Amino acid sequence: MWPFSRKGPSGFSSSSTAEEVTHGIDASGLTAIVTGASSGIGTETSRVLALRGVHVVMAVRNMAAGRDVKEAIIKEIPSAKVDAMELDLSSMTSVRKFAKDFNSLGLPLNILINNAGVMATPFMLSKDNIELQFATNHIGHFLLTNLLLDNMKKTASESKREGRIVNVSSEAHRFPYSEGIRFDKINDQSGYSSFRAYGQSKLANVLHANELAGRLKEDAVNITANSLHPGAILTNLFRHMRIVNGVVDVLGRLVLKNVQQGAATTCYVALHPQVKGKSGEYFSDANLAKATDMGRDVGLAKKLWDFSMKLVD
Repeated sequence: MWPFSRKGPSGFSSSSTAEEVTHGIDASGLTAIVTGASSGIGTETSRVLALRGVHVVMAVRNMAAGRDVKEAIIKEIPSAKVDAMELDLSSMTSVRKFAKDFNSLGLPLNILINNAGVMATPFMLSKDNIELQFATNHIGHFLLTNLLLDNMKKTASESKREGRIVNVSSEAHRFPYSEGIRFDKINDQSGYSSFRAYGQSKLANVLHANELAGRLKEDAVNITANSLHPGAILTNLFRHMRIVNGVVDVLGRLVLKNVQQGAATTCYVALHPQVKGKSGEYFSDANLAKATDMGRDVGLAKKLWDFSMKLVD
């Protein structure tokens, strides 16, 4: 398996697992929120963070599934600190309620992992009348991050430990619409492409992290913001793509990462000492990588920030 996996400068490769990239790391005393934690790499990310001593708050749309994951983690790791709270990223009302509820708990927040996502859905509008993939994958996380930032700043200052914001993007950020972000046509059904819309939302994840990194640095805050590509993974993200489903089933186990490998880069960026001080970067296979020119476009990142602020107003 993975005969062509070469280790990068970090000492890890595409075949490294989340447990391997966090081996020996004691993260007790840290608190993390993981969105989309009830399935796929979100579940594995939560499990491994809990294994390393992190108090994990799983932000999940499906509370029944969230409770099942929590029980499974505690069964395997009796000392684990895991909680599940309801969050539907496609609804700004839900995002605001989650943030208010979390902030009222009086918990610190060291790590925010914006992991949840939908992929290649048919054209739909969110509860707030925004194209669903852009609403869920970007706008929901953009608002959530803004609402939790004061807590993260306070935690970083009081604990003297670097806070980390991690946006789970994708190599699909290389394939958005030709203009990158369709600011004037976000809800244009006639020109809608489910895959390009996914690429657009993943490009937004990269741009969001980069703009946020610059703002945090400007404010001299001890919090980093980075984005990453987890790898092509066998998860239910493919559920809306009927054409590829059969291919994924047949070839998937040969060419795609398993969930343990898929969660590795997220866990690496969230916890590894090698990442200390790195901000506004893009990671893949638990190594530094390079986003597209569009992903590194400072003007586009600023424009997206302003556009997003207006949408969440």
